[in-house]
Amino acid sequence: MMRYALVNPAWSFEGSIYFGCREPHLPLEYGYARALLERAGHEALLVDGQLEGLAPEEIRRRVAGFRPDFTVVTSAPSYLFWRCAPPELRVPRETAELVRDVGGKLIVVGPHASTTPRTTLRKLGADAVALGECEDILPLLAGDWSGVPSLCYWRGGEAVITGGPHACDMDALPALAWDRDLLALHRHHHHRFEADPAGPGAEMEASRGCPYHCTFCAKDNFRDDFRRRPLEIVLQELDGLLAAGVEYVYFIDEIFLPNRPLLEALVPRRLKFGMQTRIDLWSTEMLDLLGRAGCVSVEAGVESITEEGRALLDKKCRLSTTQLADRLIFAKGRIPFVQANLLEMAEDDLEAVEAWRARLREHGVWANKPVPLFVYPGSPEYTRKWGDADDQAWERAHSDYLQVNAAFSDIQEQKPVSLVQLELGDGR
Repeated sequence: MMRYALVNPAWSFEGSIYFGCREPHLPLEYGYARALLERAGHEALLVDGQLEGLAPEEIRRRVAGFRPDFTVVTSAPSYLFWRCAPPELRVPRETAELVRDVGGKLIVVGPHASTTPRTTLRKLGADAVALGECEDILPLLAGDWSGVPSLCYWRGGEAVITGGPHACDMDALPALAWDRDLLALHRHHHHRFEADPAGPGAEMEASRGCPYHCTFCAKDNFRDDFRRRPLEIVLQELDGLLAAGVEYVYFIDEIFLPNRPLLEALVPRRLKFGMQTRIDLWSTEMLDLLGRAGCVSVEAGVESITEEGRALLDKKCRLSTTQLADRLIFAKGRIPFVQANLLEMAEDDLEAVEAWRARLREHGVWANKPVPLFVYPGSPEYTRKWGDADDQAWERAHSDYLQVNAAFSDIQEQKPVSLVQLELGDGR
């Protein structure tokens, strides 16, 4: 038997261009990993610095008291944000330093480990990093690492990689059961706007990956191939959340595709939930069912208001721009909050964008002001612009973003610091 400490850092984002929500969310990857580790006869301790609001010394105290053989640190605040993680490794590095002498072997998981494994191994001084989805890789670390797939680790003073990014068998992942005390701390309802929370929120997934390969999406090295979880497992997990008093669930699926059996099973459960999708994949009939199933929040990726722009992003969109607006407006008649996401595209005329947004606003649909694209390492856009990600991939993308953009979105730090400064600890 081995002991594993699964540490989610106490995230902070000063000086960062981080795009994601800054509230705490359930660390789903650690939930699965803990279940699989315990199934294999190991002990696992979840230390969630963000959700529990832990001070650095408390994180260290808990890890030291557990006396782990392995301490796992993630480079993104929950699976929900692996595709838009903070580019810098400041917080994971600080967390690694906290536990280095009390945590056994240091293992790093997350998008940085998956996309630039050798760089991440070196920057964090880790013993190993896992490439791709880590849940069923972690139990294998109790044995000989040379036979472990999708691992980068030091051997004879050199960083060796044993395989490409790993994808989990979704049929093998159990229904998650969270501690009630931890759920009680989860007061945030991600992307919910129609009502104030009356009870805890939660996150879960009905599927993983996406069948599309839009150029801006950084999923090539993790959570890539589309896989559905078994319906009975999804419902078992959901019923457990409802029994624990959870009021709202956000499905973190890269793309929540129309799924009649799931939606029909949700109708009698009277769940409130949110998700992200593409509106062109939904018929009016399925949008009716989506509303009846309890969906109160839809975040729909449109990205560009021109067919040329969407083609450049390789979206393979099924509808015209006018049809997209019509479908969004139809959805708003059934779902309290509907949002269309737009990226800043040279192909889109600014006046036409504002006119399109105004039409949607007249019908209660929110469309954001187009935001500039951060070219994440591991995305097709990065490969198209600079080739394969190398040791300077994150620095290159970050520097380019700061040079190109004079202003940032309202969810970002308005005075961002260079990635090098952040990782040196000069950004605060």
